[in-house]
Amino acid sequence: MTADRERVALACFVGNAVLIGGSAVAIRFTNRELAPLWGAGLRFTLAAALLLAVMAVLRQPLPRGRALTGALLYGVCNFGAGFALLYYALVRVHAGLGQTLLALVPLVTLLLAVVWRQERLRVAAVAGTLIALAGVAVISRAPVRASVPPRSLLALVGSAVCFAQAAVVVRRFPRVHPVTMNAVGMATGAALLVAGSLLLGEPLLLPRHAATWAALGYLVAVGSVVAFVLYLIVLRYWAASRAAYVFVLIPFVTVAPSAWLDDEPVGAGLVLGGLLVLAGVYVGALRPARVPSPPAAGLPAEDGLDPMKKGRRR
Repeated sequence: MTADRERVALACFVGNAVLIGGSAVAIRFTNRELAPLWGAGLRFTLAAALLLAVMAVLRQPLPRGRALTGALLYGVCNFGAGFALLYYALVRVHAGLGQTLLALVPLVTLLLAVVWRQERLRVAAVAGTLIALAGVAVISRAPVRASVPPRSLLALVGSAVCFAQAAVVVRRFPRVHPVTMNAVGMATGAALLVAGSLLLGEPLLLPRHAATWAALGYLVAVGSVVAFVLYLIVLRYWAASRAAYVFVLIPFVTVAPSAWLDDEPVGAGLVLGGLLVLAGVYVGALRPARVPSPPAAGLPAEDGLDPMKKGRRR
């Protein structure tokens, strides 16, 4: 990877963490007025419409063949299943604790990437994740001791698995423009979420309070459109497990607005925990490798994961 691409990926990585940091708090606000699946479905319906309009302006065509299959699977895993579980969990769980458990995503992504033969199990990645998770635990030690329904915790773990699988799926199919990938993915996820809401008999209501509209606007424009485009740009240049380290950094960003806006308790170990999180992200994701890691068996490194490029090389 060239130095320019690395800088672009790193900038998108940091920007994504900052923008998503407020999303869980915004979800908590929308969940107070809207049913969880309907709230998620409404969010991604509006976001998909916005991205389709951007596609029209950019004259981006819809993907076909294997590229379309990849975009649809990305939508099912990430927006359909992952956010259904996340919205359900955040009805009863504070945003800081929710993002703490989602910090499991890098470990799950690494394991899934190994299963899919995209990557090898690396000591630095595992060590970095463990250090960062220790920091997250320190930051959120008060919320962790709070009484949380077991089903909400299981939903958060399931959401982490879905997000991890989505990151791995993206790299198994031909590349698609980030705007197009998210437009197709969000439209797919929105359809599943609204269908699930109808099956559960949730009330399909529009928000009435200004705070709910403000939270929904943030989730659509910033937490959906901008943040996920940045995430897919990172996935273009970084391995799936490395890109997933954003989930470890996000709780550090989320704790402050959650404590301020949603009265989430914050422990005295915020500074120590934050330093551990940053250290773990550096060790596992950002520290330059001395020797390039060999690709998994049968797969070339970096851009070789794109089947279309492999075909052009033959």
